[in-house]
Amino acid sequence: MTEGATPSVAEAAARLAHGQVSAAELTEQCLATIDELDDDLRAFITVEADQARHRAGEADAQLARGEHKGPLHGIPIGVKDNLSVAGRVTTMGSAIYRNHVTNESAGVVERLDAAGAVRIGKTNLHEFALGVTTENPHFGICRNPWDRTRTPGGSSGGSAVAVATGMALAAIGSDTSGSIRIPAGACGIVGLKPTYGRISSFGCFPEAWTLDHVGVLARSALDAALVLDAVSGHDPRVASSLPLPATTAAAELDQSRPLRIGVEETFFFHNVDHEVEAVVRQTLDHLRESGLQIQPVALPSLRDAIFALTVIDTAETTAFHEAQLRQRPQDYGDDVRFLIECGALPSAVDYVQAQQIRARVRSDFQRAFTEVDVIATPTLPIQTPRIGESTVMLNGRTESRDQELMRLVGPPNLVGIPAASVPCGELHGLPVGMQLIGPALGEATVLRAAAAVESVHGRPH
Repeated sequence: MTEGATPSVAEAAARLAHGQVSAAELTEQCLATIDELDDDLRAFITVEADQARHRAGEADAQLARGEHKGPLHGIPIGVKDNLSVAGRVTTMGSAIYRNHVTNESAGVVERLDAAGAVRIGKTNLHEFALGVTTENPHFGICRNPWDRTRTPGGSSGGSAVAVATGMALAAIGSDTSGSIRIPAGACGIVGLKPTYGRISSFGCFPEAWTLDHVGVLARSALDAALVLDAVSGHDPRVASSLPLPATTAAAELDQSRPLRIGVEETFFFHNVDHEVEAVVRQTLDHLRESGLQIQPVALPSLRDAIFALTVIDTAETTAFHEAQLRQRPQDYGDDVRFLIECGALPSAVDYVQAQQIRARVRSDFQRAFTEVDVIATPTLPIQTPRIGESTVMLNGRTESRDQELMRLVGPPNLVGIPAASVPCGELHGLPVGMQLIGPALGEATVLRAAAAVESVHGRPH
């Protein structure tokens, strides 16, 4: 995929501030790209063209009067369609909610509106966010812009495709078991899942209450920081929201203290596609040559992390959907219905044991972060699968596509710590992502590390 002339959020904000471009022009550029590409790529469920033009006009008038609301003022941004927008249809990617209109906006949508952002539309997702491919049977299969036969990942696939193609300058997604970082890795952009509760989950349709995170997809670490700073902060309407002010990650990207990057071999580099592993390790070598410290870390409890995450995720998902599934089973897609049915299988004992494992994993990460600032891993252990594949070949063995897509990105959700995917190379014409995991509240450090990867990789353009 070749990148067009779409500016980054930072570039567009600077041009808007100096009167070199208007919000209306940025919006029309995004809408034109949607018109050109989205019939095929299916990044959006709803395009709010008229409303976006109106908001862009308001932003231009405000900027002309000197009423500058910050770096997102006048910036076109996509919102995943499991986040409520007052007075607008929010589908959750489901036939059941095809005509569902909410009375309140999600907390993150309210923050975008307060920042003067131009909401360009609602992006496609795997049904109910319960999947990793965005092969949506109700609103169309979302396709990877690098290769339309490949998945963009999911469940925030539409948000990733919108950003990768310039249909939006940034987007909001959600991440329960990797749903921001998987598509960011597959589509060659930056995807940030912050600390649990950093961004309000109010108005985000639940998947698994103790695992759900709202986060950011953008073209660069700086762009992700700018969006994070605008939408983070305490929301008293939801118990999981941290009682903290908004982040200041963008201002912290220029810190000069050398970063210590940890590498855990037993879990995060076990059974990784040899070619993917080579790209990631080459980037680590470049980071070492640039002055960063690379050192081993141990996280022994990760051997049980996937069991714990699977039990907690499926049990909490099924608890939420159980009554609706009994009433309308025919309205669920086959894969999502099967997943919810499987969530009834774990016992109470399984769930308690999973929570005990969760505590051990959290303790191991806390110990590791006394030795390093971030931990680097491949985002995906496999090359980007083709649409419709249920299995993939991994170093000569047949493996489950969905399990492999989630395997390396799940642990940060289990313990609620920040993690980002950043492009670190290409393989057979498709992007390869590096995941960077940080300590709780360490979003700025994670994004500093992502910026360091960008500097050695030569991106963003």
